[in-house]
Amino acid sequence: MSVKVFQTKEVQDLLKAATNLEGAEGNPRLKLVVHRLLADLFKAIDDLDITPDEVWAGINYLNKLGQDGEAALLAAGVGLEKYLDIRMDAADKAIGIEGGTPRTIEGPLYVAGAPVRDGVSRIDIDADPAAGPLVIHGTVTGEDGKPLAGALVECWHANSNGFYSHFDPTGKQSAFNLRGAVKTGADGKYEFRTLMPVGYGCPPQGATQQLLNGLARHGNRPAHVHFFVTSNGHRKLTTQFNIEGDPLIWDDFAYATREELIPHVVEKAGGGAFGLKADAYKDIEFNVVLTPLVQGKDNQIVNRPRASAAV
Repeated sequence: MSVKVFQTKEVQDLLKAATNLEGAEGNPRLKLVVHRLLADLFKAIDDLDITPDEVWAGINYLNKLGQDGEAALLAAGVGLEKYLDIRMDAADKAIGIEGGTPRTIEGPLYVAGAPVRDGVSRIDIDADPAAGPLVIHGTVTGEDGKPLAGALVECWHANSNGFYSHFDPTGKQSAFNLRGAVKTGADGKYEFRTLMPVGYGCPPQGATQQLLNGLARHGNRPAHVHFFVTSNGHRKLTTQFNIEGDPLIWDDFAYATREELIPHVVEKAGGGAFGLKADAYKDIEFNVVLTPLVQGKDNQIVNRPRASAAV
């Protein structure tokens, strides 16, 4: 079509009317954001000569994305969640916060309500013949290096099929399998006794993989373990580490890898003495450093819909 109409009075008036930009009623912030996003879309249609067929293909794609429940997965896959982290990193640097364990994306698969235990939690509820035993442990400290007592460490990860409990399409996992929460003692230490996870891929027939296919991108993640860590007087940390040696560490479709978040995996023996499924096991030490509140507030809390379940 190769015509340019975005700057015309008719289109600019349409944008204002569609968002009620100048009206007295409504949410001013919402109107401002929707006006900007809609204007950017209109301009992109002009600049790229996007056809009506392409527009409706996009609308139908959004319908499928909602039906598949994959909006949060897509947000990770197109780098949106990583971009939010980049902005938060830059905001921290601007106010002089450069220490602490690095943040990285939360992903879409957290479930609130995991049982909280003191110091140590065994979270391999279900047998998994394909997964070997793993112990994850560390110390939670402040920037001064002193251990933080009473810190809450939440952990969740996939099984050997790449599925998370509560989201497993096979329906075979128990509630809160491979999910747990630990309160640190006076020494700031935590420990999870679990099984080695593997990475996962986007559902092959889902909306996210459909878009990735069109971009000639894969939808796979390396093996990883997620964490929330909270403590009074400190900012909540949202992070995850990758399993050392996974071939996709630097080819993660969700862009979550950070150099500081690839802890060493150590081979150990003696797991039978404390209840692991085998004597030989893998050990990962992952120490966490939390940063203090900013003027008494936690400026890195992210409010978003999250699943929850009862034990």
